[in-house]
Parts: sequence; C-alpha cells; structure tokens
Amino acid sequence: MSESKLTPRTPVLRWVGFALLLLAFPVLAHYMIVTSQTGPLGAAVALLPVTVMSIVFAWKSAHTWIWLTLIGAVLATIFANLHWLDQRHGMLYWLQEASFQSLLFITFARTLFAGRKPLCTEFAEMAHGEISPKHAHYAMQITWAWSAFFGAMVLISTLLFFFTPLPVWSVFSNFLYLPLVLLMLTVELLVRRKRLPEMYGNRFWESFKISWNSVRNKRADNETRRSDA
Repeated sequence: MSESKLTPRTPVLRWVGFALLLLAFPVLAHYMIVTSQTGPLGAAVALLPVTVMSIVFAWKSAHTWIWLTLIGAVLATIFANLHWLDQRHGMLYWLQEASFQSLLFITFARTLFAGRKPLCTEFAEMAHGEISPKHAHYAMQITWAWSAFFGAMVLISTLLFFFTPLPVWSVFSNFLYLPLVLLMLTVELLVRRKRLPEMYGNRFWESFKISWNSVRNKRADNETRRSDA
C-alpha cells in the first residue's frame, strides 16, 4: 500500500487518539484523587495536561530552549517539594485547572478593553471577512459571555475545592466541565442562528472549517517568517 493512501488517515487517527485521551484522562485523574494517590505518580498525572501544553507552546516559540529550560526548572522544583504537596492532596489538580480557566478568561476578557478588538469579532472576521455592525455587536456580546463563563468556572471550581469534599470538586472538574462547555457552545449556536440567520443559517460547520483553516494558515505564515528570520 502506497504512502499516499495512508496519509489521509493520519489526521483521523490523530483526532481519535486525542478524543480517547480526552475521555481517559478525567477518569484517571478522578481515580487518583478519590484514592488519595500522592507521590511522584500522583504529581505526574496532575501535571500531565499543563506540561504537554507548555511543551507544545515552547516548541512553537521563537525561544524554544529558554522555555523548555524554564519548564524543566518548574517541574524539578515541584518534584523536589512533593513532601509539601502530599500534605495538600489535590492542590496540584486545582492549581492546574484554575490556571487554565484563568488563562481562558484573560484571553477573552483582555480583548474587551477600549482600543482592542473583541476576540469573537476577530474569529468572525477570519471566517467571513468584513462583517456588518450588527454582527460585530453580537460578536462583542459573545466575547463578554465567554469571559463570564470562564470566570464563573474559576469561581465555582475554587469554591468547591476549598469548601466541599475533594471528590465533589473532582466530579465537577473532571466530568462536568466539558459538558458545560458543550452546552455553552450549543446555546450560543442557537442564539446565533436566531440573531444572525442571514449570516449563518445552517452553515455552522462550514464557518468552523473556514475559521480553523484561517488559524492554521496564519500559524503556517508565522512559522515561515520565523524560519526566514
């Protein structure tokens, strides 16, 4: 079988693997939390997602080795102080989730300051080019909505972690968060179709593909400029 026939399967296998990891990790993390697994194994599981994302970011950065060195130093510091973290079981999991949610909140909210373009407006322009004032106003409102959503996730997660039993927080973090994100996406899609029927209609997946391809093309252009520099 030729290589050309195998190549189209690669993205599918990659997405399948990613989906399986997305489903398996919450189960593993919840098991580690409710069974009070500590030590190096517990820390490794807790740090896996943020470590992978950090390495991917570092690999695409112009200062790869600086970032990788910094990541290595942070991980070494954490593992050198496991005795302290073992007495605060679950802290690594909460810090990781709170940091990730806070980053998403900041990513959306910072674009709402005066003089900045709301993030959802930028997404809409990547998908459709120039947009109408009505569409721009709606995109700004959705940016506010996502900012509020991620801010609420940080607040709820923090309150559950500090004021309820750890397994309760774990259920919210590992099994309810992603369904809530999907619910938010579904509600936003229904509202969008009602508010902007002339723009979207039944073309949601087409718009998504355009936006995704725009992001990939922009990333490829940035990598090309970096390699030419």
